[in-house]
Amino acid sequence: MGQVRVDALKRVSFEIYQGEFVVVLGPSGSGKSTLLNLMGGMDQVSEGELFYQGMPLHNAEESVITRYRRNAVGFIFQFYNLMPNLTAYENVELATEITTNPLSAAGVLAEVGLAERANHFPAQLSGGEQQRVAVARAVAKNPELLLCDEPTGALDLSTGIQILKLLRNFNIKYQKTVMVITHNASIADMADRVFRMKDGEIDSIRVIDQPKAPEEVSW
Repeated sequence: MGQVRVDALKRVSFEIYQGEFVVVLGPSGSGKSTLLNLMGGMDQVSEGELFYQGMPLHNAEESVITRYRRNAVGFIFQFYNLMPNLTAYENVELATEITTNPLSAAGVLAEVGLAERANHFPAQLSGGEQQRVAVARAVAKNPELLLCDEPTGALDLSTGIQILKLLRNFNIKYQKTVMVITHNASIADMADRVFRMKDGEIDSIRVIDQPKAPEEVSW
């Protein structure tokens, strides 16, 4: 039997602007994570074009993609993926060692409210604290693009709001671009633009003129 081709994304065309906060909604299997993986340089497109600040990524050599991932992109996932044998500070510091223009690991941990927990190991931290370390680790790279895959999915409302506040603060303070992939339609209210995906396509794009503050979001 021959291989069966599956098009995870079809006729997807858009631009993301510097300093935007974008939320991508859609059910499981709609193509959200595939989109994030392509934008993050973790997967390559089989057809079409992908550019970052005018630089083509769709036909770039692996060394170019690696530099792009290291210097331009930060990732935050639903599950924290912290190194269990490293302290909170060491987890964040590790990320700063692979990029060219990092922020201070200690400074970023202070920004997320964990200065006094910096020497604790992940097992000694709550789920919300571990996710704050994950946010600090991504932010410390000082990326132009912060990609977040269900960053509040494993958290309760109060802790989830704390994480959203950190993401919005990074977006505003440093004028960085943040994209949040989520099933949670309530989070869309704090975005500048909302992409809704269905069956591998962008079904709609909505502009929000007056985004809500994270504290106003509820689910």
